[in-house]
Amino acid sequence: MRVALVHDYLVQGLRGAERVLAVLHEMWPAAPVYTLVHDPEAMGPEFADWDIRTSFIQRLPGGVRHYQKLIALMPAAVERLPLGEYDLVISDSSAWTKSARQREGARHVCYCHSPARFLWHWSDEYVASLAANAVAKGLARAIIPGLRRWDKRTARRPTHLLANSAAVRERIRRYWEREAEVIHPSVDTDSFRPEDGDEEYYLVVAALNAYKRVGLAVEAFTELGKPLVVIGEGPLRRQIEQQAGPSIRLLGKVPEEELRRHYARCRAFVMPQEEDFGLAPVEAMSSGRPVIAYGAGGALETVVAGETGVFFQEQTPTSLVEAVRRFEGLSFTKARCRARALEFDTERFKERFRAYVDGAMS
Repeated sequence: MRVALVHDYLVQGLRGAERVLAVLHEMWPAAPVYTLVHDPEAMGPEFADWDIRTSFIQRLPGGVRHYQKLIALMPAAVERLPLGEYDLVISDSSAWTKSARQREGARHVCYCHSPARFLWHWSDEYVASLAANAVAKGLARAIIPGLRRWDKRTARRPTHLLANSAAVRERIRRYWEREAEVIHPSVDTDSFRPEDGDEEYYLVVAALNAYKRVGLAVEAFTELGKPLVVIGEGPLRRQIEQQAGPSIRLLGKVPEEELRRHYARCRAFVMPQEEDFGLAPVEAMSSGRPVIAYGAGGALETVVAGETGVFFQEQTPTSLVEAVRRFEGLSFTKARCRARALEFDTERFKERFRAYVDGAMS
């Protein structure tokens, strides 16, 4: 059976969708990986020996660096990926690659992390994020309706559709009018384990962009005067630094070993954003640590209120402050947090995904 893997972009390092792709590549190591753009330096050595094949955007001047500004070209790029020789196409999609064309009679299994946020439920925030560039904002507003129509129409291409959470399954129903089965993403629970030694700081691990709402957590913990460690880089770093009080430490990007140590030592992991699924809180629980999360999206499927964490119901500093105070009146065990995380272990994901694909091919 000839298999191809398809992924939106390989430019941001090993984040949630890329971790899923890495597991799929373990399952089908001979499969080439088609992607719209690829930055080998950003992806690091783990991807160095993969057979990665890119779209025409890779060859455009500045295409890799400025790919986010080229959304009008993405439909043409994904539709021209040469997938006609494959019996099975597996797309790992957060935006575009669910629209890849497979040959007639082939199977296309799409593992959907979400219908494109910037086209649907987050489009207003996406336009607002285009800095003060009025021309860019105007162009975005002009092309989004047409891209939505294309997105919905081409969502019929996959012969089989998976969602990474129940929250994403509901978006697929709302925006694409299709049904999807849920298979939660995998977590490398062997790499994230409890350790001896507890510290009093709270922890955020996220890209410093508008979607991740890190500024909300920084404002809340500045008000509380409690120590908060923030791991991650992004365009809002300077703004967040200006918000941060003396109890906040911004570490930027850290090595994987240091990240694991922070997970295992923190008092609790804090997730102020709504995630489609959210690997980070599961990694924290795998490390034996409870979670304080915004009560929406994938967190509702992973964190067990009162047993492995607490929720706050509004994305405001006040609501998060109240949740932290409530959290500090409760007790949580490393064993219970770890047990919950094991329900999302990599081997379990592989078993479920392989069984699904076998059923699709038969």
